[in-house]
Amino acid sequence: MSSIPLQPFLILALILFCIGLFGALTKRNTIIVLICIELMLNAVNVNLVAFSKYGAHPDITGQVFSLFSITIAAAEVAVGMAILIAWYRRKHSVNIDDGNDLKG
Repeated sequence: MSSIPLQPFLILALILFCIGLFGALTKRNTIIVLICIELMLNAVNVNLVAFSKYGAHPDITGQVFSLFSITIAAAEVAVGMAILIAWYRRKHSVNIDDGNDLKG
């Protein structure tokens, strides 16, 4: 049984990260920006698991870090969506440009 080399995993992570970065920088909808940030975090997780398997000393460390990253991402989404719901109830919009009045 042949193993998949490291390069396709790195290319996949690069594509995911670039799509997420492009979306986070160009979109004005807050929900889309949160989804793009999650996409970038998933690209990092792919890299962590790939280097965990193909690194100089293959072990489970990258997979453990990936689980921590997934846990933190889930907490970030929960807090972000709670803030977004409160923002929508007040402004009736999820547009990022409407958040300028939140500045001190």
